[in-house]
Amino acid sequence: MHELSLLCPEDCVESLSDALQALQALSVSVEDADALTQDEKPLFGEPGMPAPRQAWQRSRVLALFATQGAASEAADVLMQQDFFVDCQLLGNTAVPDQDWVRLTQSQFTPVEITPTFWIVPTWHEVPTQAQTIIRLDPGLAFGTGTHPTTRMCLRWMALRTGQGGNLGRVLDYGCGSGILAIGAAKLGATEVDAVDIDAAAIESTELNAKANGVSIRAGQSDLAQGHYQTVLANILATPLKVLAPLLCAHVAAGGTLVLAGILERQAQELTLAYAPYGKLSVADSEDGWILMTASL
Repeated sequence: MHELSLLCPEDCVESLSDALQALQALSVSVEDADALTQDEKPLFGEPGMPAPRQAWQRSRVLALFATQGAASEAADVLMQQDFFVDCQLLGNTAVPDQDWVRLTQSQFTPVEITPTFWIVPTWHEVPTQAQTIIRLDPGLAFGTGTHPTTRMCLRWMALRTGQGGNLGRVLDYGCGSGILAIGAAKLGATEVDAVDIDAAAIESTELNAKANGVSIRAGQSDLAQGHYQTVLANILATPLKVLAPLLCAHVAAGGTLVLAGILERQAQELTLAYAPYGKLSVADSEDGWILMTASL
């Protein structure tokens, strides 16, 4: 395998990336050419949202090709293009063979939710102290347990049931990988519905639920019917505000609404958005994110 390394200005990144993909690059990535120098200019954006710019002022574009010949041919074609006039070929180098599967797996280790509740990839041994586990591998849908919002939702459920409470009938709205729905089922929920607008998320939820030996109904949003004692929504602040009437309508009298995907600075706007239905309060926080709950 060979890697082409190219330097280009910000306004050429998209054209160069598209051309590399058309030339059968196995992968294309973009990084700051001035990283770790005094000229480094980080791109800051809202978590979960697109960055404010597509690339850096000086970007390094890296493309992998199966052979040196393919990489050289791609470089020759690129250098003949008008948009390449301000770009520069930095190198065409061999990439050492690696066990990419093992390398990727090494980045994902068991995640502790509570001392007795863990998320464990299938290739890892279960920690000796774990009493409740979710077996989950990285996939196409959001939710592996590594993000603070996911951990806080799972921790809230674990602490609630650990203190003698119950989750009752549960709705996981925007289920992603299904991790919250699976956690609810593992923690004794009487019935669990998981909904998402993404077909890949629904399929992922069904497969992950089967792998964990729990029963979950997964589908589009119209699957959610009636009232639930616990309604979970780990999305982002803006859609959570839009969904306020719908989510609250699904909470049974005396039930609990659990919201995540909220930054600390967004607490007040969420509180105001849900004020007509109930009083939201911050139940947990981690790394700048908060978990908000309300009893309705």
